[in-house]
Amino acid sequence: MTKTLLLPIFALLLSSTAIAAPNNFSHAKVLAKEHVYFDRTEKGTFYCGCNYTFMGKSGGRVDLDSCGYEVRKNQNRAQRIEWEHIVPASNFGRARQCWQEGGRKNCVKTDPVFAAMEADMHNLTPSIGEVNGDRSNFNFSQFNASASQYGQCDFKVDFKSRSAEPRNEIKGQIARTYFYMFDRYNLPMSTQQQRLLVAWDRQYPVSQWELERNQRIAKQMGHDNPFVTGKAVWQVGHKNSGLGLKTAFVSKEANKVTEAVSHIRGNKNSKVYHLPAGCPSYDRVSPKNVVNFKSEQEAISAGYRKAGNCS
Repeated sequence: MTKTLLLPIFALLLSSTAIAAPNNFSHAKVLAKEHVYFDRTEKGTFYCGCNYTFMGKSGGRVDLDSCGYEVRKNQNRAQRIEWEHIVPASNFGRARQCWQEGGRKNCVKTDPVFAAMEADMHNLTPSIGEVNGDRSNFNFSQFNASASQYGQCDFKVDFKSRSAEPRNEIKGQIARTYFYMFDRYNLPMSTQQQRLLVAWDRQYPVSQWELERNQRIAKQMGHDNPFVTGKAVWQVGHKNSGLGLKTAFVSKEANKVTEAVSHIRGNKNSKVYHLPAGCPSYDRVSPKNVVNFKSEQEAISAGYRKAGNCS
């Protein structure tokens, strides 16, 4: 591999966004637990403000008594923490061709943009499982029904109209998360939804925790939510930046490059190294003699030379 080829490779690898962002939903949940919500388990569930305890890699158990939560229907799900996509995965998934050809599983496997959206930590928050399930992919709205479905938890779901209203304390955060996701991934938002969320954004300003959360996530993702910091403001008729579409493909290519560069294969007997592409003997090295290198320079420094039959 020549120096000319290595320069753009390392420039790509050094992209902060490509390096920092979680590479899948499971990874994002672990990072969120360890670096964002590790000290927020007191009154920390998103919709109800219940205490919870982390368990396992990213799961948790909810203390329902801590917030006066009453189970509506599903006891088991009510007792566990689930990671809520504030903008539901099915909502942004339907905007991708992969969803039409095989749903969420197909999108995860084939579409780097969907994978980036699904793993975007700015859109993730711990929620009581039952509430997460009941909210489903319903749009947020505002209606006059009393909040009695979940005891003292101020969350309302209208299953007939497929809409939900959260407690006032998080309405602003929801609005700014929607603005971020729709802007970054160039998603279409109805005028009606825009008007409601613009009103919530103005009525419920950024809290100290929302600012802190944004900073913690930015350290993992490589970028912040500009609608939280004030660098961007959403107006009805907003024109999306689509920045996440470009970044998703850059991240995918960076992962491919990393994999290729880190699998240079040396033969400890012959002191010859082979590249995964262009070297016909790459797969012929006996497993007991394989030595892996991250770069050609590393192999050369170790006393290896490039195989003579490499193109």
